[in-house]
Amino acid sequence: MAQIEQTANSKFVGTQAENKAFIILISCIATIGGFLFGYDSGVINGTVEGIKVAFNSDSVNTGFNVASMLLGCAVGAAAAGRLADVYGRKTMLIIAALLFLLSAWGTGISTDSSWFIFYRIVGGLAVGAASVMTPAYISEVAPARYRGRLSTIQQVAIISGLTSAFLSNYVLANISGSALNPLWLNFETWRWMFWVELIPASIFLLALFLIPESPRFLVARHKDEKALATLTRLYGEQEAKQKLSEIQHTVSQSSDKPKMSDLLDSATSKIRPIVWVGIGLAIFQQFVGINVVFYYGAVLWQSVGFSESDSLFINILSGSLSIGACLVAIALVDKIGRKPLLMIGSIGMAVTLSVAAYAFNTATIGESGQPQLSDSMGTLALIFANLYVIFFNMSWGPIMWVMLGEMFPNRIRGLGLAVAGFFQWVANFAITMTFPIMLGSVGLAGSYGFYAISAAISAVFVFKLVKETKGKELEEMQG
Repeated sequence: MAQIEQTANSKFVGTQAENKAFIILISCIATIGGFLFGYDSGVINGTVEGIKVAFNSDSVNTGFNVASMLLGCAVGAAAAGRLADVYGRKTMLIIAALLFLLSAWGTGISTDSSWFIFYRIVGGLAVGAASVMTPAYISEVAPARYRGRLSTIQQVAIISGLTSAFLSNYVLANISGSALNPLWLNFETWRWMFWVELIPASIFLLALFLIPESPRFLVARHKDEKALATLTRLYGEQEAKQKLSEIQHTVSQSSDKPKMSDLLDSATSKIRPIVWVGIGLAIFQQFVGINVVFYYGAVLWQSVGFSESDSLFINILSGSLSIGACLVAIALVDKIGRKPLLMIGSIGMAVTLSVAAYAFNTATIGESGQPQLSDSMGTLALIFANLYVIFFNMSWGPIMWVMLGEMFPNRIRGLGLAVAGFFQWVANFAITMTFPIMLGSVGLAGSYGFYAISAAISAVFVFKLVKETKGKELEEMQG
């Protein structure tokens, strides 16, 4: 009985000493990387026509100009996870911030497709690194009882970045009249759309110097005293000592650095099932087609009769709804769990995408030669396309990153995130690169039909293979 009381008192004291405000602050600083991830991904949305004209690109080249960043994302995600196990989570976030600055400046000054693609790939390296490092960092500093909520802020930041990019594009295009028109200093408006990102990227770089390194990384690098100091700052002295002991127990204390062979099951020499689950989560998040909305939203709505201004405004509406949906996820993720939210999202997306596909299938060719929707079908498509965005952002949008940030054992977390992140961005590239081709062949109806089928399959995948991680300490993850 005395032992039970002692344990209870220990937990109470640890909780009381916990520096919750500091934990939230450093988590929010890390999520600025998510904001830039979103901004860099979304800013291209309003610049597609400007780039097409400036570089005299056809549909295939335009698709590659848009999708080229994703090649950098795949490399950045794969490299960052591995390098973070050597140099640290904080170091890789600082490198990502520097790359964001370089990309924002370079894409705006590009004079041809080659330089534009180069700087977009640089931006991709930053986005890929931030996409895996932000959830990894948050999961490693946040307590289990509200780790899901803090990790979900990553998606709020991503959507906020997307929405900010949409809003910035909309305002700048309205000031000049079009993304093609000159704005300040006689530079075209689409160039200024990229340069606006220099502001949040600078803030991110400066703020990163205020956060500590991940204590789990410090233990893995045999820097136990620094780890204990950081844990004490986060959780209080008593809880810090207990947490340090738990981390030491699960993180290998050998001189060997984590290596790719750690992803194999030692008994069977096959890839660990948890790695396959991570890859599946990453791929399905993209195969439901969400980034078609993010990257080609303006083009998508213009293709069925909406004006450029209306299309850019619809992007802002979608982004605002996405933020609201993410807030729902924050409220529920640590209450009902990760798996139920994924299931709800998969089913909801399958239904809404199917209805949107039906609406797009009714489009007729107008006098201008462009497909057009009737008023009723246009309204139906708009409503269900945005309902789809809501279902995604209350489920797969944030929860996939939450899962990847916490589902792997301590020793292979960086590697597991690297592999899953690589496949996530490869799938993203495939979906983004093929959309202009699908739009020209099977149309929006066929494209959305494919995404609907992918959403339905994802529900089966979650039901059979994904295990709940709600409330579990990272040291409990066995993989």
